[in-house]
Amino acid sequence: MPVALKEIVEQIVTGLGYDLVEIERSAGGLLRITIDLPWVKPVQTESIVEQFVTVEDCEKVTRQLQFALEVDQVEYHRLEVSSPGIDRPLRHTQDFERFVGQTIDVTLKFPLGAAAAGQVSATRKKFRGVLERAEAVSSDLVSDSSEPAWQIVWRDELVVKPGQKIGKNRALPPLQALGFVLSELKEARLAPIISFKGRAQAQQLDATEPHLN
Repeated sequence: MPVALKEIVEQIVTGLGYDLVEIERSAGGLLRITIDLPWVKPVQTESIVEQFVTVEDCEKVTRQLQFALEVDQVEYHRLEVSSPGIDRPLRHTQDFERFVGQTIDVTLKFPLGAAAAGQVSATRKKFRGVLERAEAVSSDLVSDSSEPAWQIVWRDELVVKPGQKIGKNRALPPLQALGFVLSELKEARLAPIISFKGRAQAQQLDATEPHLN
């Protein structure tokens, strides 16, 4: 991604009062810009009201970007400005703070190696779990204690043979946790979970599981 393009786009998007989430160049000269509304961390007494980018927001950013890109002679054939999808990327500390309690997918830069324990493969790099803050992470993966620490918590699915019935008292697989800091991640995104009950209600079900600290 050319530095000049990122600077131009970021200046326009933030100048209009939005957050720049992602810039993508696709085949055929498509330039796709993803924007979001700024997130302000709520105080304890506030209820969280999620707001979303509208069509009008995208149109406003599109008009300004078209003018700026033309002035700076940036080559592209088609410009698309949109809001984040259900697999929104998480890149900054603020993104992780915003989506605590939601299910995310993370890909590590390097496999677990010697840090692997229990049923987790030492070559594994991709994980899905509920995002939590972590005051301290007891993992060989964490190299810089000055970075904010996070963890995801998950429970592997029960292995059931075809036709086998699951008894009410059958023990669930144990909870597992992976601690990390942002510098160890290759990629992190909201898990694209589709539910007729809605993401918020699905996350409430995750919240009923006991979490590891």
